[in-house]
Amino acid sequence: MKRSTERILTTHTGSLPRPADLVDMLHRRDEGQAVQSAVDARVQAAVAEVVAKQLDAGVDVINDGEQGKIAYSVYVKDRLSGFEGEESTQAPALDEDFPEYSKRLQQTEALILHSSIKRPVCTGPIAWKGPQAVQMDIDNLTAALNGLEPEEVFMTAASPGVVAGFLQDRYYGSEEAYVYALADALKEEYDAIYRAGFLLQVDCPDLTMSGLRRRQHAGLSPGAFIKKAEMHVEALNHAVRDIPPDRMRLHLCWGNYEGPHHLDTPLEDIIGIAFKARPSALSFEASNPRHGHEWKLFKEVKLPEGKLLIPGVLDSTTNFIEHPELVQQRIVQYASLVGRENVIAGADCGFAHFASSTPRVDPRIAWAKLASMAEGARLASEELW
Repeated sequence: MKRSTERILTTHTGSLPRPADLVDMLHRRDEGQAVQSAVDARVQAAVAEVVAKQLDAGVDVINDGEQGKIAYSVYVKDRLSGFEGEESTQAPALDEDFPEYSKRLQQTEALILHSSIKRPVCTGPIAWKGPQAVQMDIDNLTAALNGLEPEEVFMTAASPGVVAGFLQDRYYGSEEAYVYALADALKEEYDAIYRAGFLLQVDCPDLTMSGLRRRQHAGLSPGAFIKKAEMHVEALNHAVRDIPPDRMRLHLCWGNYEGPHHLDTPLEDIIGIAFKARPSALSFEASNPRHGHEWKLFKEVKLPEGKLLIPGVLDSTTNFIEHPELVQQRIVQYASLVGRENVIAGADCGFAHFASSTPRVDPRIAWAKLASMAEGARLASEELW
């Protein structure tokens, strides 16, 4: 994994805006109403488009934008056996502190997250169906890179813990057994990405989204929450045991939505657990108003040997375009504490983690934000070198 040895490198979290026609095709495929060959061809074209747009925006470490995935976590349902039927969904509990806003947020999220996305349940032994789907992702990205020279390339994959949070278990009977079964199966995808020569990014919002609010609803004590997060990291480490740490990144976040977030678990509560994970790089929210102050944590927390940080210098839930000088300031804050070579500029979370016709951030604005990040990184590099 390249580090910022000569200038501040830039990247993002993974999901990027999809063309409107592709969004429609992905949902029709999920409903069993689309011709697979037509979807495959459109995904291939979209990957080529999104790779070019990243380079045009000045992003150094790029990916396929998750163009072929209907959702960053739920996509695995089509790659693993053991799932069938559909979960009976209920609206999440209202935030008791802000019930009126919470109700409005539920309605907004239902549009953005496409509640129509199929979410089957685990009803039998989980097993890897085969390499066809991940190999298609690899082939599409490889083809899109032909003749191009980004600094580095990554691919994203869901963590065992986040899949367990989205797809209910009705077979294994314990979360630990379920998570480890997922880890054994998803290892195949992780290894395939590594063997293809790409960096593997594992998406792990399960480490933070099991925070105070969810502890209250689930009846978990703080100690039980920490124990659960540690088990998730142990299962992840089991799944990526054959991949060198410097070929992996881990992303954590507190839910990619605009809301109070006043019950989020503080970064200081889980940073130690996150550092126990094998991936060298840690991507995390550092720009939104609830977590923008947490850079100061690294005045006291020493960055472990071999680790590097990918702090979000762009918020991924609002249509503000961050000023390049603000991006510069955010980068310099982290670089002054952990060393410039240990910082890569990123985004708080994905701009399209669910395929949606009503994304939170307008696609044109998302690309403008990424271009502003590149300019901010250039300014920070001038200051730091």
